[in-house]
Amino acid sequence: MLEFCDVSISCGATPILGDISVCFEKGAVTTVIGPNGCGKTTLLQCLNGSSKVTSGTILLDGTDYLAMPFKERARCISFLPQVRTIIPALPVKTLVEHGRFPHLGFSRKKSEKDIAIVNDVMNFTHVDAYAAQYADTLSGGIRQRAFFAMALAQDCDYIVLDEPATYLDLKGQRELTEMILQLKNQGKTVILVLHDLGQALRISDMLVIMQDRKIAATATPKECLRQHIIEDIFDVRLKEFSDGEGCYYFFY
Repeated sequence: MLEFCDVSISCGATPILGDISVCFEKGAVTTVIGPNGCGKTTLLQCLNGSSKVTSGTILLDGTDYLAMPFKERARCISFLPQVRTIIPALPVKTLVEHGRFPHLGFSRKKSEKDIAIVNDVMNFTHVDAYAAQYADTLSGGIRQRAFFAMALAQDCDYIVLDEPATYLDLKGQRELTEMILQLKNQGKTVILVLHDLGQALRISDMLVIMQDRKIAATATPKECLRQHIIEDIFDVRLKEFSDGEGCYYFFY
């Protein structure tokens, strides 16, 4: 379990979130949703050091996460950020191999296991065909999959994805959903930030809903629908449709 206990977070010198307490269950898909500016990204960025915890505790399976060395943290939680301002001019395979760095020694010499993991995640994310192409020459969608593969190459039990569908077309979004569910079936804990409320309802075991830089609710999708939590917070109306393949949600 990943547990935030009375956590306050700043970006630079600016306080953003205060006294946040929330749990992310192990082995589940949990999606953080909320209106723009409510602090979703800031909440999760403290896991990779992009935002700073100024008070409180984060526990990972009972261990003080913030007390861990950064290399050890990177062996426990992989993080795919929403936006990257710098795209390295590296072949895709080299980029994905960077995900193994937390597991390598000083020489950074890769073992057969490291090589196998890189090859497996490239195949899993469908970027193996682009192995020799440079990341800065790829389309946004393919580049996003390459960074996803790099995050998976860390081989962590906890995977944090901030708006992972950015730049993906409809087929890519569908494939991403399938991959997330496969990761869950492999025993991974997946934590997402999504703006697509319908997708969040379909793939999540739990929803963490933020509003005004606070945790407004933590509940299953079914409970959120029953209590009309999403409609109230986002000021929208919901239509639900179903067929033999599942349920679909339309917000307006």
